[in-house]
Order: sequence, then structure tokens, then C-alpha cells
Amino acid sequence: MQAHASPTPHDLRGIADTMSLLASHLPIQRRLVHAGDVVCQVGQKFGCLYVINSGCFKQVNLSAEGRGQVVGLHFKGDWMGLEGIADGHYGCDAVAMDTGEVWAIPYEALLQAGLRTPALLGALHAAMSRELKRDRDCLMSLCTLPADARVAGFLRHWADALEARGLRTDQFTLRMTRAEIGNYLGMTLESVSRALSRMARGQVIAFADKARRDIRIPRVDALTHFIQEVRSPEGVAAH
Repeated sequence: MQAHASPTPHDLRGIADTMSLLASHLPIQRRLVHAGDVVCQVGQKFGCLYVINSGCFKQVNLSAEGRGQVVGLHFKGDWMGLEGIADGHYGCDAVAMDTGEVWAIPYEALLQAGLRTPALLGALHAAMSRELKRDRDCLMSLCTLPADARVAGFLRHWADALEARGLRTDQFTLRMTRAEIGNYLGMTLESVSRALSRMARGQVIAFADKARRDIRIPRVDALTHFIQEVRSPEGVAAH
């Protein structure tokens, strides 16, 4: 049996290696999607995992009041549907935010192929680990960061995700409305808008269009400095 190294780094090379590994050993179903298309739905019977080949996606859950709650953002190389492994049903809607492509991978086929090619199981476990880390980081942000820092952290996360995939980070289009960002960060639409305006006044970001969906970030590390300033006692008092 041929040995395969498990591609663990989640960067451009690591993502390419993982996608190549999956394509070489599994019966992949490729699906082209457009903004608003639902890849899988909450409550639907689990059968496949979905790996993003292009585009960006959000995962939406239903709150106790029946309202949609954005619980995850995903980019090229990310896996969706992992929560369905536990009880046999998907726990979230996976929704495309722009044109993209997802690979549907039958879970049973992945397990069987993993017996012959352990690197496949390594890729699955790495995806699970990243999901756990993202959930932990999101919880820490909600529990410890003031509102402005949460929005800056959201932009930094988006920029870092693009950079890891070899895409430009100095300007990008937010594929979420202010209301969706607030929903994801546990904030009101107004709080998100105020935070973005403060960052714009401080020249941390700039808006490239009248709709304020295209964001320019001259220096990504300026977002980190902004977060640190807001987290300081003086910053917390000011905001």
C-alpha cells in the first residue's frame, strides 16, 4: 500500500494537497452553486460531507425563537456538514454567499477509502480540529471582546482566510449584510455600522463603493492594533 503524508497546514499548498487527495481516492460529486443556494438543510438526513472548492458559504441554525442564526463562515478547503456525523442529521443550513463549487463526498465512502489511505482520515480529523478551534475562538470573542473589537476581528478573520487561499486582502467584498454580521457576532445592525464607521474614521479601513460592501484594508495588521486599543481600559471606556 502506498504511503501518503497527511496534508495538515491549512494554507494554499495544504488546501491544494487535500483537494488533490480527495479527488484521487473518492467518488466526488461536483456541484456549482450561486448566492442563496442551499447545499444541505437542518434536519435533512446526513449522507455526505461537503468540501468547498470555490466561493464562500455561511452555516445557519435556527434559534429557540425560530430565527436564523449565522453560526459559521467557510471558504475554499473548508468542510461543511461535520455536525451531521453525530446523530445522522444535518444541524445547520449551508448556504452559498456567492458563485462557487462544492464537492459532495459520501461519508461511508470516505471511511472505507480511509482504511486504504489513512491520509484521508487525517484530512477529516484536521477539518474537525479546525472546526473546534473556530468554535472556541468565536465563543471567546463573544464573551470577552467589546463590540468594536468583534467587528474588527471579523474583518481580520475574513482577510486571513483570503490570504491563506492566495487571494488579495487589501480589498474584498463582504458577502454578508450588516444585519447578518451582527447576527453572527451577537450584535445589532446599528452596532456593526457604528463600529465600521469608527474604523473608517480612524483610517483602519475604507469603503470602496457607495453600498459600503467593498472594504479596503491598507494594512491588515492595523485591525489587530485597533482590537488591542479597544480592549485596553481606556478603549473600553471610550467605546
